[in-house]
Amino acid sequence: MESTFDGVNDIKAAASSEIKSLIADVEDLVARVADLKDVDVVRVRNKVQRALDATKQSMSDGADAIRQHAQKAAGTADDYVRDSPWQAVGIAALVGAVVGILATRRN
Repeated sequence: MESTFDGVNDIKAAASSEIKSLIADVEDLVARVADLKDVDVVRVRNKVQRALDATKQSMSDGADAIRQHAQKAAGTADDYVRDSPWQAVGIAALVGAVVGILATRRN
């Protein structure tokens, strides 16, 4: 189970790194064409800059929303375990048994 979380975290980190790299490349491109005064270039540069700003804000908002949902889910799970500890132990044992059965079938 832990390796699944590690894999998900690796994919998330790689995707985040790629997106940040893309944003940095586009910002570099915008900076390089900043000296060009052609009306069309200025218009496109402004449009790209607005898109970059919106993307950064969207990524920030998305990360905040995910963090809040994760904290809420963890709080709910914690409350459930505190209110029904034996049921939580039973569910954990059942999940462990299912994972064990699935793991032995794949080998």
